[in-house]
Amino acid sequence: MTALSAPAPAARPRLTGWLLRLHRPALYVWTALVLLTAALLLLLHGPMADAAAESWRRYDACGFDTTCAYGQSAILRYKDWYNYATLAAALVPFLTAAWAGGALLGKELESGTARLSWTQSSTPVRWLAVRLAAPAVLVTAGTGLLAWLHYLAWTAGRGRIDSAKDWYDIGTFHTSGPVLVALSLAGLAAGALAGLLWRRTLPALASGLLLTAVIWGVHLELLPHLWPTLGRSGHGYVASPSGSWTVSHGGNAARYHVTYHPYAHYWPLQLTATAVLLTVTALLTVGCFVVLRRLTGKAATR
Repeated sequence: MTALSAPAPAARPRLTGWLLRLHRPALYVWTALVLLTAALLLLLHGPMADAAAESWRRYDACGFDTTCAYGQSAILRYKDWYNYATLAAALVPFLTAAWAGGALLGKELESGTARLSWTQSSTPVRWLAVRLAAPAVLVTAGTGLLAWLHYLAWTAGRGRIDSAKDWYDIGTFHTSGPVLVALSLAGLAAGALAGLLWRRTLPALASGLLLTAVIWGVHLELLPHLWPTLGRSGHGYVASPSGSWTVSHGGNAARYHVTYHPYAHYWPLQLTATAVLLTVTALLTVGCFVVLRRLTGKAATR
């Protein structure tokens, strides 16, 4: 009996290897996206930021001299390519959700290859666990690298480039820290859940995108309230400090107030939002296994 059961542990690496071979085109696209975006972010962190900062220094030195040359092209180049890199990173959660719903689960369930796999090579639970764990590792590694490089690219321009994005800019905040990783993992889980619910490629793809968009929208509404704000009040107009994220303001003729997040709240907001999104990811993952249990019955645990 011992000799017959010995090969069983090797089933997991075979299942993972088969999954990677099956989705090799997606793996190539993901690798290319990460490498190209990473290369662009390195350029933004180094020569592009330096050139833009030097152009701004010259512009400030020009004063009111309208004929002064300061290198506007370097400033515009940094701004444009920074926006392109930010957009590429910000799209990752949605691309992940679309792929997970359509190709990773929806297509296999629609074609019947999933049920064939359950009867011949693995249990449904192991099948789903591998399909969630292997992409999660790749997504975490890739988005973690992009978030770190994006943070470096942004900090390279902070205080040196007058047109650099503020820390609370939606694109910058969500691509320069662990929030990007958590959002991408939530997109993976949302797409997987859609695939299990629909068991058809296109509806699962669309539903995964929609669910990820809902998560994103709710997250944006909750974000400013995830950490206590600071406030100011007084007679007449009161503004938040320079570089702060104004959350609310108002009042009347007698009293005015404003609440805000200073730059010191950047990391508390990042970490708190990441914790909330990972909790959502965990709930979606549990939902995936619950749906699988209902789909397969007792076969899910055999």
